Amino acid sequence: MKHKILFTDLDETLLNSDKSISKENREAIAKMLEQGHDFVLMTGRPIATGRVVVKELGLKIPRCYMVAFNGAVVYDCVADRVLAERTLPMEVAKDIILAAHKEGIYVQTYQQDTILADHHGRELDFYLKNARMRYRLVDDIYGSLEQEPNKVILIDVDSQERLLQFMEQHPELKERTNCLTSCNEYLEYCPKDTDKGTGLKYISKFLNTPIENTVAVGDERNDIPMIRAAYIGVAVKNGHKNLREAADYVTEHDNDHGALAEVIEKYILNESA
Repeated sequence: MKHKILFTDLDETLLNSDKSISKENREAIAKMLEQGHDFVLMTGRPIATGRVVVKELGLKIPRCYMVAFNGAVVYDCVADRVLAERTLPMEVAKDIILAAHKEGIYVQTYQQDTILADHHGRELDFYLKNARMRYRLVDDIYGSLEQEPNKVILIDVDSQERLLQFMEQHPELKERTNCLTSCNEYLEYCPKDTDKGTGLKYISKFLNTPIENTVAVGDERNDIPMIRAAYIGVAVKNGHKNLREAADYVTEHDNDHGALAEVIEKYILNESA
């Protein structure tokens, strides 16, 4: 049997729209793990919220890993250990935060398992709805950082155009980071030369598994590097148009109807794939 690795995004891919995990997906994941394949959660979320899904899926067992912060952190679920980590230099984080404040755009960053924000508004509520996580309100976000962060994120729940304009008006920030949109409401600044694709390559090398034995599935634009890095890149039916165009295969089912289980049956458990 060929040993394979499945890399999957969380929101709108593995998870249903209500953030639950379907019976079909649970059973398919259990089956592939029983057969000796590896399973990797790929997310833009912090480790803290990824751990919630790890617990709910019972993934604190061998052959389960997580890549968080869009590739900046690689984590061994069973050992509860960070295998690799990249961060934004403090001066870069400072420049992003100051530029966002100047434009009047909500900005937040992270210190370990805590969100740092300077006020609690609609943007923070929107984020917390999608990611269960503790937060701390501070007068000075940058001054409250005790170490280099893994990511800084700008949020606008009304206008994606405003975020895109900010990105284009600050090319110097774009050059010093990996700047991406993971959904219409977020503009994320991650460490330079770091994305889900680099996370996939790290895990494949760590597990001594050739790229030819990798499958990746996602739904959003920040998943494009991942599905391009994998041997087989899959977009779920409900995925963003840009991702579907970049994929080798688009699922027949959406995330609310077992799309991930479909991928597992077709590409992981099928020995002829």
